[in-house]
Amino acid sequence: MSEITVLPQLGPVAPTGRQYALRHGDLRATVVEVGGALRELTVGGRPRLDGYAEHEPVIGARGQSLIPWPNRLRDGTYEWDGDRHQVPLTEPDTHNAIHGLVRWAGWTASEHSDTAVTMRHRLYPQPGWPFALDLEIAYTLDDAGITVTTSARNLGTVACPYGTGAHPYLSVGESHVDGCRLRVAADRYIPTDDRGLPVGVEPVEGTAYDFREPRLIGDTSVDVAFTGVRRDADGRLRTRLVAPDGTTATLWQDESYPYVEIFTGDTLPASKRRTGVGVEPMTMPPNGLGSGTDVIRLEPGATHRAQWGIEP
Repeated sequence: MSEITVLPQLGPVAPTGRQYALRHGDLRATVVEVGGALRELTVGGRPRLDGYAEHEPVIGARGQSLIPWPNRLRDGTYEWDGDRHQVPLTEPDTHNAIHGLVRWAGWTASEHSDTAVTMRHRLYPQPGWPFALDLEIAYTLDDAGITVTTSARNLGTVACPYGTGAHPYLSVGESHVDGCRLRVAADRYIPTDDRGLPVGVEPVEGTAYDFREPRLIGDTSVDVAFTGVRRDADGRLRTRLVAPDGTTATLWQDESYPYVEIFTGDTLPASKRRTGVGVEPMTMPPNGLGSGTDVIRLEPGATHRAQWGIEP
């Protein structure tokens, strides 16, 4: 008879598991085991992310990665190569599935140094998702800030649908964002219905969603995706949150992400309401997996790579 090994009691654990600290100059960041998420980022002790403490659980998808689809999926259903699939409804009040399948999974740090950590997770087939992916999120600090590189490799024998996004909340150290200015360099936005699902594409001009020039947020409530983005010469879209004293948090996203969702947090619990601005780079729009809009076809053995980051 083989001997059974009983693991020792480890005691209480943080709600987000192991914590991986990074530092470079006056930059500090923490990445966590649960979701492979970015929990905090500070510059000279002042936050650039509206994160959460080590003893707190994640609220509002803070810092999480949204794989294999970002945003909402109508009724949790999608079609792929002639087959219809049903994933669990993780937003049951509106009968949607939201933000993919790996937010609450345990990720493993394959490499960790003072300035970088690489988190990995294998997404196995499951009800509604009959595909296998090797996922990797690499966080790196340097003079340019933090760079986040998300990679996915199809481990199966058939092509699979794929999309990715991220859900950081920018902060400039203010208790609320009302007194801050916001710039979103995008010409169009995607209005939604009462389920948060898209109902077309509209120009931002003349609407409350026109942030093409930096504008005071005030009491404006925003929870929509933007497209028709204006990139800088280096191919990056930059979204900026500016404090009254000029302190700035800038999130950039590369050409892999043609959409950005902006969320002022009005529906969050009172303690987190409008304390940061969700700036969410996305490879597809809301309900993209359901509509087929900008779904990435990942062939067997192929890898998709996307980058975003925050400048100090």
